[in-house]
Amino acid sequence: MGSKMLVPTASCGEMLILLILGSEMDSSEQSTIRSEQKSRKFLKSLIRKQPRDLLLVIGTGVSAAVAPGIPALCSWRSCIEAVIEAAEQLEVLHPGDVAEFRKKVIKDRDLLVVAHDLIRKMSPRTGDTKPNFFQDCLMEVFDNLEQHIQNPVVLQSILRLMERGTMVLTTNYDNLLEIFGQQQGKPMESLDLKDKDKEVLQNLYRTKSFLFLGCGETLRDQIFQALFLYTVKNKVDLEHYMLVLKENEDHFFKLQADMLLHGIKVVSYGDCFKQFPEYVQDLTAQICKQRSPDADRVDSTTLLGTSCVDCAKRKLGENGTDSSKRIKQSDNGILTI
Repeated sequence: MGSKMLVPTASCGEMLILLILGSEMDSSEQSTIRSEQKSRKFLKSLIRKQPRDLLLVIGTGVSAAVAPGIPALCSWRSCIEAVIEAAEQLEVLHPGDVAEFRKKVIKDRDLLVVAHDLIRKMSPRTGDTKPNFFQDCLMEVFDNLEQHIQNPVVLQSILRLMERGTMVLTTNYDNLLEIFGQQQGKPMESLDLKDKDKEVLQNLYRTKSFLFLGCGETLRDQIFQALFLYTVKNKVDLEHYMLVLKENEDHFFKLQADMLLHGIKVVSYGDCFKQFPEYVQDLTAQICKQRSPDADRVDSTTLLGTSCVDCAKRKLGENGTDSSKRIKQSDNGILTI
């Protein structure tokens, strides 16, 4: 399983400045306070977590909430269809393969497997990840993405948690978070993780509390299941969380019972997708109320530092150089290439 880690490019001192600026009463903070005045119940076990003890897992639901006008962000099916269309227009996929993949999108239940197959088809047969045409197709699909951000509330909440030490893992092919971070003066850089780094991710799963946001398809991903659900031992001793839409009560409570066996507490943000952004904003405000004993300094001594891990642009069958040669830790504790 290949993945990409994003880390803030700011130095430790600059990150401290961001934390100070974030404590001022700007319009977003005022909006958060107004939201808190509404009656809403949250799991105490979640809101009492320190931000640095959390790891957010971002799915397509986040992108769909931020830029609802982009069909490719609304679902895995829409995204794959858009990539296939781009591949046909750019003539980087044989017409026969285009037709075959379009059939798979309609018939296959596991769309994430289809996505992985599509990536492999447009990648070199050597097993190396670069160059490949898949990235060109993504660039075509998500061109000028920043112009389509309509509801940045969720991204603001994510950045607010990141400033306090929360790590982020995303299954999305878009780079909305990076774009928004750049706009806010909080740029991030990418670090490639190879299949051999799965032990690092599994260690995070054992030591952090994962919070799944907009991840309806992620838990059905065979790679995710193999990496976390069926490999990590003593899962019932873990405490992870997943926000979901409660469309059907029977389905919701069955999912809740099933996921609890894997150490994941399923929580409903409401019965309407439009409630998702405000719920995330209110939840973030509650979590950020918790003040750690060393809140005045940035904790950059964790396994991967204060970072955002992007595992969505996954590339199967990758052969890379040893991670110890590719990644090093800077003096301030933030990983760099």
